[in-house]
Amino acid sequence: MGPSAAAGTNSPAWTWRLERGDGSAVDGVAAGPVEGFPAQSDAETWIGEQWADLLARGVDAVTLLEGDREVYGPMSLHPES
Repeated sequence: MGPSAAAGTNSPAWTWRLERGDGSAVDGVAAGPVEGFPAQSDAETWIGEQWADLLARGVDAVTLLEGDREVYGPMSLHPES
C-alpha cells in the first residue's frame, strides 16, 4: 500500500474521503489508516479491496479526491439489495 497522504509535499494526489450516511466525515483513526495513491487506478483498486472492512468500521460512503477536487462520490459502500 502507498504512503500516508500526510507524508508531506510529495504526498500522492489521489485520496478517499470517508463519510457517514449523513455526509459527515469519519475520523481516519477510527476507520484505520487513510491511504494516498499516485494514480486513480491505485485508489480504485484499494477501495475495491477494503470496502467491506471500512463499512464494518463505520464508513457508509466514500468520495474520490484528486488533491482538493472531487472526482466522484459519495459512493455508498452498502451492497445493493
